[in-house]
Amino acid sequence: MNVATQRVVMRWLHIIASLPILGYIYGPVASIPRAAFAVKWVIVPVVVLSGLWLWKGHLVRKAFRRAGRQ
Repeated sequence: MNVATQRVVMRWLHIIASLPILGYIYGPVASIPRAAFAVKWVIVPVVVLSGLWLWKGHLVRKAFRRAGRQ
């Protein structure tokens, strides 16, 4: 998978994973215990990690390329 396709996939993952957070804030998701647990402990970390990858993923890929050459 090339870098442009990877970025598009990560962007859509980030956008789609953010939707349950909106339901937690503005909807009744906070009152449903299993859904609230999923949003707090699964969805939020996925959104944070995908956002960090979109922001600084190029540096991580560069570091892995350097480590692979040595």
